[in-house]
Amino acid sequence: MATKRFKPTSAGRRHRVSLKNGHLSNKGPEKSLIVPLKKNAGRSRGTISVRGQGGGNKRMYRLVDFKRYDKVNISGVVASLEYDPNRSAHIALVVYDDGEKRYILAPKGLQINDAVMNGEGAKVRVGNALPLRDIPVGTEVHNLELNPGQGGKIVRSAGQVARVMAKEGALVHVKLPSGEIRLFNRECYATIGQLSNLEHARKKLGKAGASRHIGRRPKVRGTAMAAGDHPHGGGEGRTGAGRVARTVYGKLAHGVRTRKKNKISNKYIVKSRRKK
Repeated sequence: MATKRFKPTSAGRRHRVSLKNGHLSNKGPEKSLIVPLKKNAGRSRGTISVRGQGGGNKRMYRLVDFKRYDKVNISGVVASLEYDPNRSAHIALVVYDDGEKRYILAPKGLQINDAVMNGEGAKVRVGNALPLRDIPVGTEVHNLELNPGQGGKIVRSAGQVARVMAKEGALVHVKLPSGEIRLFNRECYATIGQLSNLEHARKKLGKAGASRHIGRRPKVRGTAMAAGDHPHGGGEGRTGAGRVARTVYGKLAHGVRTRKKNKISNKYIVKSRRKK
C-alpha cells in the first residue's frame, strides 16, 4: 500500500496525506453484519458530556468475529476486503462452507478467494486461527486472547504484530508490539500474520474539518484559559504553566502511571515494556 499526496490547491490539501486502497472492494458492508453505532459524546442539556468529542459522520458498526474458536475445522473463503471506519485495520468478509458469513481482521497478504480455517487442524498460514500450542516458535500472530475462550483482546490495530518466543509447559512466551514479553495459556487462540494497513500511521488529515468528520472537537490550551477554568490559566499575556503540568481537574498530567496493579495479570509479565 502506498500513500497519496495532493497538489497544494488549498491550505488543507497542502499537507494532506491519504492512503491508496485500490485493493479493497467497492461494495458496501454486509447488511447482516452491521448494527447502528450509538454516539456517547456531545451535549446533554447544553452541558458537554465528554470533552474533545462530538459530531462526526454517522457510521454503522461492523460485527467482527474475534472468537474464531467457535468455527472450528470449517473452511471459509475470503469474499471481500473492506474498509472499516471503526478501526485502523482493514476487515475481510469470510463465507464459510456452511453458508455463514463473518467479518475477521484482515492480515497483511490476505487476498480475495483465499481459504481460511480455524482450529487445531488448520495450517500455519496467514489468516488462520490456531491455539498457541499448535503455533511454531518464531511465528508472527495477532488478535490474541488473554484467557482461553475470551476472544481476541490484544494486538488488533493496523500493522501490529506479536511473536511467539518460546514454550514452557502449559505456558507460551509471546513478545507483544510494546516490547513486553508475556506468558499466555497454551490454549489461547491467535491468528497467524501481521495486521493490514501498515501505512496507517503516515496518514495526515491536513485540515481541521477532516478532524471534525471523525468526531474530534477542538481543544483549548490550559494556558489560554482563565484562572478559574484551568490550573495553568490566568496571567497577563502569553505565559507558561508556571508549575508542574496539571489536568483541568488539578491532577498531575505527566509521569503518572494509570495502569492498575492487577497482581493476577502482572505475574505473567516476563519482561516489562518499560526500559530500565
